[in-house]
Amino acid sequence: MSSQSPSQRERWRHIIFGTDTPAGQRFDLLLIIAILSSVVAVMLDSVQSIHQRYGDWLYGVEWFFTLLFTGEYLVRLWVSDRPLRYARSFFGVVDLLSVVPTYISLLVPGANYLLTIRALRVLRIFRIMKLAALMSEANQLGLALVRTRRKIGIFMFSVLVVIIIFGSLIYVVEGPSNGFTSIPRSIYWAIVTVTTVGYGDISPQTPIGQAVASLAMITGYAIIAVPTGIVTAEISAAHIARRYERECPNCHRHDHDPDARFCKQCGTGLPKPGEDGS
Repeated sequence: MSSQSPSQRERWRHIIFGTDTPAGQRFDLLLIIAILSSVVAVMLDSVQSIHQRYGDWLYGVEWFFTLLFTGEYLVRLWVSDRPLRYARSFFGVVDLLSVVPTYISLLVPGANYLLTIRALRVLRIFRIMKLAALMSEANQLGLALVRTRRKIGIFMFSVLVVIIIFGSLIYVVEGPSNGFTSIPRSIYWAIVTVTTVGYGDISPQTPIGQAVASLAMITGYAIIAVPTGIVTAEISAAHIARRYERECPNCHRHDHDPDARFCKQCGTGLPKPGEDGS
């Protein structure tokens, strides 16, 4: 019996964590169907008319999927070579969070509606459909955000200062009589106005206040474009760097596409990305 345990564990590891076998692909597809079904059940249960008629049935469905996913999570820990590493990974955390709300709902009513976080598990479809190559593009975007974090941080601080100024100014101009009862509430109005959300719960009534509001709206449109330009410039710079990072060992040309295998000028084979072309 003990001699068969390792092979059985290895077999389940390939099925659960791998997509290179028909059994693994079927497992992931069935898992995604179960995830989507559980999310739909939770969403339907939040509709009062449906909850009144089918609440007990949906409650049973919810616990069925919770126990199913709990068992799956425990099996993943069992078959994993590094259980702690899996538990700390993105999908490991999501897998755990996808079952915890149901148990919490026993103590905190309504917590089960947080089960919609299970939708994040559908991201496994990238592995099933062999779309992992797209993740390199996502990594580029993430890297661009990391590299521009200081610029964006300084920009956000500047926006915060502008919003405080607008909030304080509108408080002085309008005052409590027009709904601006405090500077914090006025700052809330400034955030809503500058971000062009415009809830309309409070609005300036005086001509001077409306002039301040108009200036805040115009400033908002200008502000929206800044972070987009910062990130776009970083992505463009990264793309140019990728084009020039490989040198042809024959003619020493640099301008090659990231996926190019041969030099566009002399036809010499190019080194792989990250390799020294010398």
